Amino acid sequence: MPLLPRRPVAALYVPVRGLLEARVPWGRDRALDHVVERERHLVPFLLTKDALLTAAPPPHAVPLHALPSTIPFPFRPLRFLRLYGSAFALSEHPVTVSPTQRLSALHLDEAQVVDATRADAADRLLRLLMLAPSRALPLHLVARIRLDLGLPSDFPSSLLPHYPDYFALSADGRLLELVCYRKDLAVSDVQSYAQRTGGYKVGDSIAFQLSFPRGFELHKNVRKWLDDWQKLPYISPYEDGSHLAPRSDITEKRTVAVLHEALSLTVGKKMEKEVLVKLGEALRLPPGFRKVLAKHPGIFYLSHKLRTQTVVLREAYRRHMLVVKHPMMGIRYQYLHLMHIGEEEAGKAKGKERKTVRGEQMIGDEYGADGENGEEEEEEYDDEEDEEEEGGDIEAGVASDNEESDDEDTENIRDSAEG
Repeated sequence: MPLLPRRPVAALYVPVRGLLEARVPWGRDRALDHVVERERHLVPFLLTKDALLTAAPPPHAVPLHALPSTIPFPFRPLRFLRLYGSAFALSEHPVTVSPTQRLSALHLDEAQVVDATRADAADRLLRLLMLAPSRALPLHLVARIRLDLGLPSDFPSSLLPHYPDYFALSADGRLLELVCYRKDLAVSDVQSYAQRTGGYKVGDSIAFQLSFPRGFELHKNVRKWLDDWQKLPYISPYEDGSHLAPRSDITEKRTVAVLHEALSLTVGKKMEKEVLVKLGEALRLPPGFRKVLAKHPGIFYLSHKLRTQTVVLREAYRRHMLVVKHPMMGIRYQYLHLMHIGEEEAGKAKGKERKTVRGEQMIGDEYGADGENGEEEEEEYDDEEDEEEEGGDIEAGVASDNEESDDEDTENIRDSAEG
């Protein structure tokens, strides 16, 4: 099927009102903060797993210094690997790391899910390219969001060649290009929902689903503007929006539609704000588009957890659970459960170590020993505690939200994995 040119829609004569300039307050949503916070360390964990089980040949033992330097370890790699001893086995002289049997088994389960959902992954990646006016995206950007999209680490060789009618690489290999535009896929998630719940036809106005945390209130002027804004025509993110008046409410609604669709194409319905902004720039959204993320807290939630900002699509969640769980997220929750097992085991081992050190110190004091070894071990443990504090909750100025216990976090992840 030949590549279709982007067809401009008929001009819409919508009154151009002034954009809302009022400050829209940010309200904490503890459930969605938990969605972000429970995935602490998941990215370096998965990248390390891929380095061992995808890139390395059997028996998958890799010297510590040979791990990719691009893995964003939150602290010393050796300490990270020891923290997750349930997944990574260490050997000395020289120090090498290899996957445990539990990690290898889970990786095989993931490979089966990747194979079963290959067509879905290709369709979602195709729709992402269809959002781009140039019908192409930088390959490095696609690689950066491949975990968000649920793509395997070797997707250029394991996915793209299976769909030559969908994808092609540019001559210099820097761009992933669209080969075939599928009109049947040019239906946004918002339009699909409207079709399922009512008699929607192209050109009708569609109101975005809104939800707010308990106790959140909008000023009456903001609420009035939002009600009018929701009644504006819905311009599909797959349609050309170049004819729309710049800095207008209708342009803003289409910008929201594009960002909403981009998040809908991810398996977790969320993305780091910095990465989403890079994607928005590649999709050629109008200048200042990032402001709409904070301006529409009923559609997007900005979490400040993990020393970054993460954009979560509100309607995709009921409290901390996905409304529709992609099979890849089921595997992710199992990885999180394996990580929690490692953290629990490491915590118990450290507790025993602390008791042993204190016992040696007491014996040394009683018999007049100098206790140098005990002091060295205690100092090393204190250093690690300092590093844990440095890798703390969130940036200054945002209150901590650690009221939820570790046991509750573990239970929630276990429920998600089993669900």
